[in-house]
Amino acid sequence: MPSREEILNAKILVVDDSADNVDLMLEILREAGYTDVSSTMLPEQVCPLHRQHCYDLILLDLQMPGLNGFQVMKGLKEIEQGGYLPVLALTAQPSFKIAALEAGARDFISKPFDLMEVHKRIHNMLEVRLLYKELAQYSRQQQELALHDPLTSLPNRRLLEDRIATVLQHATRQQSKAAVMYLDLDGFKAINDTHGHAYGDEILKLVAQRLVGCSRKEDTVARVGGDEFVIVMGNIAHVADTQEPANKLIEAVSQPYQVNGLTLQLSTSIGIGIFPDDAHEVAALIAAADGALYEAKRSGKNRSCTAQATQGQVPQHHTMSATPA
Repeated sequence: MPSREEILNAKILVVDDSADNVDLMLEILREAGYTDVSSTMLPEQVCPLHRQHCYDLILLDLQMPGLNGFQVMKGLKEIEQGGYLPVLALTAQPSFKIAALEAGARDFISKPFDLMEVHKRIHNMLEVRLLYKELAQYSRQQQELALHDPLTSLPNRRLLEDRIATVLQHATRQQSKAAVMYLDLDGFKAINDTHGHAYGDEILKLVAQRLVGCSRKEDTVARVGGDEFVIVMGNIAHVADTQEPANKLIEAVSQPYQVNGLTLQLSTSIGIGIFPDDAHEVAALIAAADGALYEAKRSGKNRSCTAQATQGQVPQHHTMSATPA
């Protein structure tokens, strides 16, 4: 549950066309200890202000010239789509109370104000609003965890497949090509077996950083399991456009790693699948890249190989040590 301090620090907006009513409500709130309170007498300002400040509570008068409270709530609902509308309606008309709730207000306060009622309804609404925000934040965090690798924070296979699908759609519209690079680390098992999984985990995090550093901002770098990574490239014109990026990745991964005072070294093999040359669907393109990776491994490791190379072309390669130091 939200703490008393969190409730008193919540963002509150008072909306009323009467200066006396605004002053009274501001005084009530400040005397109660609320620290972040603002007001407006212009109903057309409410939605822009809420977009900017994301209020935890809006005390909204229903009867105002120009836009009335019901029209304001309609605009607020567009901002808070699927969310909790933080509106506490202020009204002197008993008949407006039910209408306000039906329009989206979470509660109401009757005019003239009863001090105990005001304090209780404001506190209760803020408690619920802040709890709702906590749950929404937790839900977002859970979604992030479900789509990202917990060790490296890179996208996982689930998010990767969605990113590939998006890249393929874009390539189809632009009549261009896209590439999936499937990477596997050469020599990683030896590091794990010799120095333990803690060292292996540090290597994986460092490799992830190097792969991201070598890739374009628009590319997706994902970890799909163990010591396997995938990089998705869009907006390429020819298969040859993947060779320089692949060489950069091979060179970057092969540089020594400093982990807890030890110097460790490994390399990477890369298989490359091209859309639409090798496959038209996400799963098939990943499989094509995986098959090319197998060929790169079989041909000596520490090199890249396109899916087309498995049909008779010579794999491209660098000669670098894959032996841990």
